[in-house]
Amino acid sequence: MELNRRHALAAALASGAILPEGLAAMEEDKLPVNAPAPFAAVAMQLTARSVERLKTRAEVTAQVEDHVAAITPQIRAATIFIQQYGGAPVKLAVLPEYLFTSYPGRIGISEFADLAAFDIDGPEYAAIAAMAMELKLFVAGNAYERDKNFPGLYFQASFVIDPAGKTVLRYRRLNSMFAPTPHDVWSKYLDLYGLDGVFPVARTAIGNLAAIASEEILYPEIARAHALRGAEIFVHSSSEIGSPLATPKAIAKRARAMENLAYVVSANTAGIGGTVMPLASADGNSLVVDWKGNVLSEANNGETFTAFADIDLHALRSARRKPGMTNFLSRQRTGLFAAAYAGETHQRADGLMKDGAVTVPDRDYFKRTSESVIERLAKDGLI
Repeated sequence: MELNRRHALAAALASGAILPEGLAAMEEDKLPVNAPAPFAAVAMQLTARSVERLKTRAEVTAQVEDHVAAITPQIRAATIFIQQYGGAPVKLAVLPEYLFTSYPGRIGISEFADLAAFDIDGPEYAAIAAMAMELKLFVAGNAYERDKNFPGLYFQASFVIDPAGKTVLRYRRLNSMFAPTPHDVWSKYLDLYGLDGVFPVARTAIGNLAAIASEEILYPEIARAHALRGAEIFVHSSSEIGSPLATPKAIAKRARAMENLAYVVSANTAGIGGTVMPLASADGNSLVVDWKGNVLSEANNGETFTAFADIDLHALRSARRKPGMTNFLSRQRTGLFAAAYAGETHQRADGLMKDGAVTVPDRDYFKRTSESVIERLAKDGLI
């Protein structure tokens, strides 16, 4: 093998394809690359269950626990088939956005927090952790949760639970049109959790994992912030309109993978049940994208595990350590943009903080905030 490699290099040198000064660099020992063996990841496309018709927290907990019990054998069957089909063991399963409750709709902020937002140490997360342990998988998902430090609010959280049942990653969505985010209580949130709690990256046996929630895939800064902290696999829980057309999210998933040399494992809902909305309104197109931006697999409509693919971290890490035009991550000049991003010309922090205290908004607060931002940008000649 080494002889063939040297013959190829000699031929390239003779043809002028490689300049002599580049040959020594190619022959030098490269940085060692350590990585786990290739494994399979699956984006489980499953039907979300709305809680909008439920009246009590006890009913919500019972529905969530029943739902976890229902999907456990589905995921187990999927992992068995995938390993038999492709040969690699499944080690990561990504669940869709708000799978266990659906979205709040017009339910008030504090009312939804009381009714359906998970407690970090509550029975809902305990059920999911037990499932991860039973299946011996890393399970990534998304849920609304409440935090005792921010009474009356909820956050949309993306999480990863390891095969031992430990939550190794908790990321709270930073950009949402109709829900509170850490940025809305920024000063207090930073004091409590720091930047590591804002852009967490879990260093695990299957690589460095980071989460992107729903439409945040459209914002390159969020993926880049995670990548700059070492993220290699983006777990993306979503509930979106599927289409044979190139939707904004479909384009963005490939772009975020390519520009950060990272995998994207994106699980969409297979519709939302228990609500008046037509079932299949958010259905289809779960996919796995490699670090070059290539779609490795993509699901059709309905409940399915067919969005699965092998994850090769050795190839990814090798690519990140090669000097070249396609190493977009290493070529970043982040200092160029620091000043442009430093000012708060657009959405401003601490919108839900008043005199150091957290305030609970009404549902229309978010629309009013968006309108005021647009008005200010127009007045300043920025749009």
